[in-house]
Amino acid sequence: MNKNGYQRSLDFLYSLDKFGMIFGLTKVEEILKSIGDPHRDLQAIHIGGTNGKGSTAAMISSILQKEGYQVGLYTSPHLVRFTERMKVNGKEIEQEELIHLTDWMRDKIETAGVSPPFTFFDFTTAMALLYFKQKMVDLAVLEVGLGGRLDSTNVVDPLLSIITNIGKDHEEVLGRGILNIAKEKAGIIKKGRPLITAATQPQVLRLFSKICKEKQAPFYQVGKDFRYLPSKEGYFHYEGLHRKLWSLSLNLSGPHQMINAATALGALEVLDDLGYPVSSDAMAVGLTEVDWPGRLEMVCSSPRVLLDGAHNPDGAMSLKESLKRDFEYRHLILLVGIMKDKDIKSILHSLSPLADHIILTRPTTDRAAPPTLLRKALGSNGKKAEIIEDFRKAIDRGLSLTGEGDLFCITGSLYTVGEARSYFFPKGGS
Repeated sequence: MNKNGYQRSLDFLYSLDKFGMIFGLTKVEEILKSIGDPHRDLQAIHIGGTNGKGSTAAMISSILQKEGYQVGLYTSPHLVRFTERMKVNGKEIEQEELIHLTDWMRDKIETAGVSPPFTFFDFTTAMALLYFKQKMVDLAVLEVGLGGRLDSTNVVDPLLSIITNIGKDHEEVLGRGILNIAKEKAGIIKKGRPLITAATQPQVLRLFSKICKEKQAPFYQVGKDFRYLPSKEGYFHYEGLHRKLWSLSLNLSGPHQMINAATALGALEVLDDLGYPVSSDAMAVGLTEVDWPGRLEMVCSSPRVLLDGAHNPDGAMSLKESLKRDFEYRHLILLVGIMKDKDIKSILHSLSPLADHIILTRPTTDRAAPPTLLRKALGSNGKKAEIIEDFRKAIDRGLSLTGEGDLFCITGSLYTVGEARSYFFPKGGS
């Protein structure tokens, strides 16, 4: 393994972060043109939304693999390793492949005269599309990074688009209010391409319906065209366009994952109608085998340690509901690290009342909010909190406080969860 070459590639990719967020498709299109426009040869499923994008993408990928397709999966951010972002049939891109693609693309981009600034996400999205073409995938499942209209992934003309839901997040970038956010997310709706959504707000659904009519894009809704019904012991039933599936089991915890599963199953029924057959057996088995770590993930049983990447108000509310309904504990110890561009007050308002003790820390990224800012946002719940700046020491402290019958929950960001996974799985396992 060429560790020096791999680190050199990562250093280059992360150096592009200095350009920050540059919204628009011009640069990614220039990069793609310089490497042969690989996206034009891919059949894609494009997934946007506020929460549940990655889970839905992972479910669709798992089911399609079970059906026998060669499937590319592009998601972000990664939890532990950069290579998690690009997978073919569940297997991460090899480090040697990453080195080769980075060097080859840099040469092509320079020769074509494509000059910086372009972003980390522009380059890595183009890399993923090229990688999937080289691997001759039958279908590429692509998760939107941020927003939709101006996101680097929006260069594709997909078979279908999915918008999981709409909530308040990244308002400083996408605009204030649900409707402005929805307009940006709706930018992935393409002419004649079906849209599947699990959004629930009437004004959002009216907007999506209007755009779909203008673009002659078929419009499907979870709750109307695709329905699910929770059953006993975590099972659920599904009824869609052409089929009913009973007593489905899902390898992801939380009732919100049933909504994501109904979204995925609905999308696959639409895909079936488009000429990509997907059997009911593949749907059922694929859901039982889906792997998407860091979402209500129990990483230790003694003491019990739960990881969840609740990084916005809707995610925190889902975690709150799961903690109240699905878990029993004497005491809840909460470790929280949140990014400074997030709605810190709303996240903590949902979670802090449940906790008996709160540890405030920060993962190793410049985006992380100082723990002192978190304590200020806690208000009266601040009396339950202590600050431990060092992340690993914060976990050690949480473990020392977690007795038999207690629950230690680590949350607030996928960066926080990723660093915690590195603590509990130092060799990258699970």
